[in-house]
Amino acid sequence: MDNLESLLHGFTIAISVQHIALMVIGVLLGILVGVLPGLGAPNGVSLLLPLTFGMQPVSAIILLSSMYWGALFGGSVTSILFNIPGEPSSVATTFDGYPMARDGRPTTALATAFGSAAFGALVGVVLITLLASWVAKAALAFGPPEYFAVYFLAFASFVGMGGAPPVKTLVSLAIGFALAAIGIDTVSGSVRLTMGIDELVKGVSFVVAVMGLFGIGELLVATEEEFQAKTISSKVEWREVFRTLIGLPRHAGVLLRSAAIGCWMGITPGGPTAASFMSYGVAKRLSPRHANFGKGEPEGIIAPETADHAAGTSALLPMLSLGIPGSATAAVMMGGLMIWGLNPGPMLFVEQPDFVWGLIASMYLGNIVAVILVLLTVPLFAALMRVPFFIIAPLIVIICTVGAYSVSNSFLDVVLMMGFGVLGYLFKKLHYPLAPLVLAIVIGDKAEDAFRQAMLMSRGSLGIFFDNMLVTSLVLLGTALLVLPPLMQALGKWRARSRTRSPDEQSEIRG
Repeated sequence: MDNLESLLHGFTIAISVQHIALMVIGVLLGILVGVLPGLGAPNGVSLLLPLTFGMQPVSAIILLSSMYWGALFGGSVTSILFNIPGEPSSVATTFDGYPMARDGRPTTALATAFGSAAFGALVGVVLITLLASWVAKAALAFGPPEYFAVYFLAFASFVGMGGAPPVKTLVSLAIGFALAAIGIDTVSGSVRLTMGIDELVKGVSFVVAVMGLFGIGELLVATEEEFQAKTISSKVEWREVFRTLIGLPRHAGVLLRSAAIGCWMGITPGGPTAASFMSYGVAKRLSPRHANFGKGEPEGIIAPETADHAAGTSALLPMLSLGIPGSATAAVMMGGLMIWGLNPGPMLFVEQPDFVWGLIASMYLGNIVAVILVLLTVPLFAALMRVPFFIIAPLIVIICTVGAYSVSNSFLDVVLMMGFGVLGYLFKKLHYPLAPLVLAIVIGDKAEDAFRQAMLMSRGSLGIFFDNMLVTSLVLLGTALLVLPPLMQALGKWRARSRTRSPDEQSEIRG
């Protein structure tokens, strides 16, 4: 009840002409940031941060958080229309969003993504409203063993529930781990796997990898298959937008499950990217239409988008309640809080209640503004699919090249992007899953750091992963997912042999 009263007071702070205008400006800038590959929400918020130094803290955080919401939505646009993830967490959306758009349904794909994202964000904000104090206590239980257990569970979910052959999934993960290990070892400080190339000391950029794997890789496949984009009507398809949104409740199970996964991964160190991949894998495994995934299945868009936005929103909770950012963007925002003279942590709710509850109230309003703006632009974005492929293809190459070069102003990144394009092409032709590779590149080094820190704490004993109920449960669940595929395969072979045995053989076995 106290939280509800505080939230109502926060709405009195957030609802003003100035703050609504800041929300609109922030969302529009965020959509632009999300659409441009290589920029991303953390970089966009960082660029905007100096402009907020002369503003009141509540106004400043509303502008930055609104830009964050817009970037999350904008990252889905290029993922669906051009197979180029605008945000790292939008990679999983490409798996079914792009095939649906290529099949002549870009309006449906975009509306499905935005509607699902709005639901995920709403669940994340409600979680912040209701469970701030409880989550603060739960998050304090996380140390290096628990961090590694969460990452282990994310990797294991792909092996056990990804749908691809386990061996191919493991090969994809192994390549991703190798790429994530390039650069400086954060534990020992030594340089590894750089092959004498100084520019690789910084590691392989995730942005460079995804633009090559998805943008250039898909372009190579499309060129080989002489792909020609279907002509799509230029008519504004508002009816299709509303029909899609009205039909989302039919997928209530996927929405709720994905929102739960997203909130969990947002509060814990998993983050939005891991949440979207895990949610997609679970949805594909549990869906009765799992064979349609990768071909434009709506649930393949709903699952990652819902989890992505639920995780992105709830990641602000540990920042506010503990001073521990749950994502890169949250870390930038926390830096802004310190610059404004505020100290994130449990005392922030006591010392600055107007700021905290004004921010939480603005999350409700900011997401509503973001949903309205992106839905209004759905037909505009969908019309881009009418551009002929021979025009789109060079533009994709230019966008990817500029995005890769802008990461660190290095020509090597452009070469690496092209190399990843060839790798993505080979993966598609050989039917290897790209999702485990991408996930391993994103959080492989974090998982390694957490594991090594846990080993240092325990002096090399694996027993530290069974010290308490939380880490034990996560490790056992991940292990179960790893052994599930071979057990199911063995069971299937045993049943097949049982069916092919003659009646005499079966009677001898019984005897």
